Amino acid sequence: MKILHLLKTSEGASWALRLMKELVSYGVEVHVALPKGGQLYNKYSENGIVVHPYDCSLKKLYASIKNLRLIVDEVKPDLIHSHFVLTTIVMRLALRHIKIPRVFEVPGPLHLEHIHTRWIDPFLAQKNDYWIATCRWTRERYIKSGITPDRVYLTYYGGDISHRTYESGKLRAEFKLSKSEFIVGMVAYMYAPKRFLGQKRGLKGHEDFIDAVSILNKKYPDITGVCIGGPWAGAVEYERTVHAYAKSRNANIIFTGTRSNIGELYQDIDCVVHPSLSENLGGAGESLMLGVPTIATNIGGFPDVVRNEDTGLLVPPKNPEAIACAIERMYLDRDFARECSQRGIRLVKNLLDVRNTSKEVFSFYKDILVKE
Repeated sequence: MKILHLLKTSEGASWALRLMKELVSYGVEVHVALPKGGQLYNKYSENGIVVHPYDCSLKKLYASIKNLRLIVDEVKPDLIHSHFVLTTIVMRLALRHIKIPRVFEVPGPLHLEHIHTRWIDPFLAQKNDYWIATCRWTRERYIKSGITPDRVYLTYYGGDISHRTYESGKLRAEFKLSKSEFIVGMVAYMYAPKRFLGQKRGLKGHEDFIDAVSILNKKYPDITGVCIGGPWAGAVEYERTVHAYAKSRNANIIFTGTRSNIGELYQDIDCVVHPSLSENLGGAGESLMLGVPTIATNIGGFPDVVRNEDTGLLVPPKNPEAIACAIERMYLDRDFARECSQRGIRLVKNLLDVRNTSKEVFSFYKDILVKE
């Protein structure tokens, strides 16, 4: 079996690399087309994946279409697996008269949440197009759009849940935080608001997190918020805006910037909040895997793993007051928080293990190839 994967970045999308590594171990001949130069670029070839340099761009649409056709002609894949909306649009335009089966693994629900963009993907699809939804909300949305259920599969992005141990105390030591301080974390890059979608606050909900911590600090001065993650895609000006907003709200917030040792930093976090306005599973899978009491907005894929009052707490999006109440619950009832975290570990241990999710993707491939 020969599979060609399409990525728009070699900086992120580590979940795609994890999947491809597992597919190689199953004997699949894996190829990937992606831009040169990112921090993960060389990792693909190091793991037995054949790399094809490829820049996918709507601004250079003709060149993107032409180059993709050349790669497909060279590789002659049995199936093409696209991981982004952009690569999927270009794939559909480039290969309309080529009947190779194609799969779009949907990274998030954002394009499906807006009436102006949700039609593009199904409109360009043909009979040889299939989808892998990575949360239940996404799968249900495609079916509501008229895609038959047999063409929309469901699995999750798998992570490495090997039993790694991390040293605690590094976050508290770096920022001189005592053991008595209750650290509320938020782990996310800073995505600037998408003004064309009417957004006034960042996609990941940093402002809502700041407001929630500000509310709590009036009552609990020993609560400290920590934002881990810097600007995404050059959103440096937005990062400055977020810092200034925290200062204006008198919120006890520490900004660490971009970090690579997330597993270690999580060891000192008493409770984590994922206040996104649009999200798949986001970082909730990671925080649950690491046994950190987790709060998330009730959107997208979060409810698949953050089960309210069971593995964590769900709150409405764009609601700092609700976030503050949920944090207060975890702060006051440490036994409840600990029980949630233990149930969370048990849930995601198998559900989000890349060894299991990659086997599901492999079975999807075989099912599609039989249909075709």
